Amino acid sequence: MQELLRTNDPTLIALVTALLEGEDIDCFVLDVHMSVLEGSIGVLPRRIMVARSGLHMARRMLEDHGIEWSPDP
Repeated sequence: MQELLRTNDPTLIALVTALLEGEDIDCFVLDVHMSVLEGSIGVLPRRIMVARSGLHMARRMLEDHGIEWSPDP
């Protein structure tokens, strides 16, 4: 799995996962339960992961919908 997006905006996470599912791109959100450690203040970002085979199409989908993402360093 490759990281597609890292954010602490829950609405963006919901939007991106819905868009990915609509394009039949499997995704998985990591760090969902970190709120237990951070006290539910939303400081730690969550990561949306996709299969390496769908990464290019997922990034293209983000661009088509005007969602900014940072390429891997």
